[in-house]
Amino acid sequence: MTLNGFLLVLISISFSTLGQFSFKSGINRLSLPDSANLGDKLLGFASSPFILGGLSCYAIGTVFWLMALRHLDLSLAYPFVALSIVAVFTIGIVGFGEPANTAKVAGMGLIVLGLVVLTRA
Repeated sequence: MTLNGFLLVLISISFSTLGQFSFKSGINRLSLPDSANLGDKLLGFASSPFILGGLSCYAIGTVFWLMALRHLDLSLAYPFVALSIVAVFTIGIVGFGEPANTAKVAGMGLIVLGLVVLTRA
């Protein structure tokens, strides 16, 4: 894996992670009743600057992902998307006070270990 390709993947993953943080922040700020119809929910989502910001982050991340794929094999690059799982898990705990337990932390460790094995193959 080239350094340039790896950095492009990391930037892409960072934007995807930021997008998830923005989505959660936006949803937490919306005050829609569960009984709201689909149209009202879609309008609420579309009027949330956080949700729109999250979509923008995904768009930017996609551009970096496409640039990364010019330098890397898909079979090598794609497993690194799993880093976003670890990053979003961490943001959920630190940023939103979501619960963590030993099993979840062990699962995140296995993801990282799997990536280490893949990069050495």
